[in-house]
Order: sequence, then structure tokens, then C-alpha cells
Amino acid sequence: MAQAMRPNSTSAGSLFASDGKPHPLPDTLLYVTAVLGILALITSIWSNLHLLSSWAGLIGIFTGAYGQYVSETTRERFGLILGLGASAVGFFIGMAHGGLFGGIIG
Repeated sequence: MAQAMRPNSTSAGSLFASDGKPHPLPDTLLYVTAVLGILALITSIWSNLHLLSSWAGLIGIFTGAYGQYVSETTRERFGLILGLGASAVGFFIGMAHGGLFGGIIG
């Protein structure tokens, strides 16, 4: 039970690094994935913005997947999963409204 008595300090390094070390690449991927996920989710509301929502969602899925691959802490993984979920929902709704090339090709 020594783990229960150990202080959980996040003062050193990044906000998302629970081990006290800075993780610039996973943090950057987390922020990019979150922004793309929010963008894809919000723009999927309007069917005429399907190009933006589907491409933002697809890029967000790839950045989130790579972020999961290189992440080192639970906090990074938690944020990446939220961003991945938002990107995936925005991507799929954008695909349902017209897809990646809807109206441009075919």
C-alpha cells in the first residue's frame, strides 16, 4: 500500500504528464486531435460542410492513433480517446452527408 501514500505531483513539466516529466510530442498530438475532433464534430451539424468535417475527422483519427502509440501517461491517453471519439463521430457524420470528395469527384 505504499502507492497510496505517494503524493501525486503534476507541478513539474506538462499539465498532462502525471510522471512529472515533459512530453512535448504526445501533448501536441493531444491538442491537435482535440481541436480536430471538436472541429469535425461541430461542422458535422451542417450537411453542406461535409468536406470539412470528414477531412478534419480523418486527420484527427490518424493523429489520435499515433498519439496513442507514443503516449506515456494515462492522462494523455484519456484526452486522446476523447479527441479520437469526437473525430470519429464527426468523420462518420461527414461521410454520411457526402464524404471526402462528395460533389468534387463523381
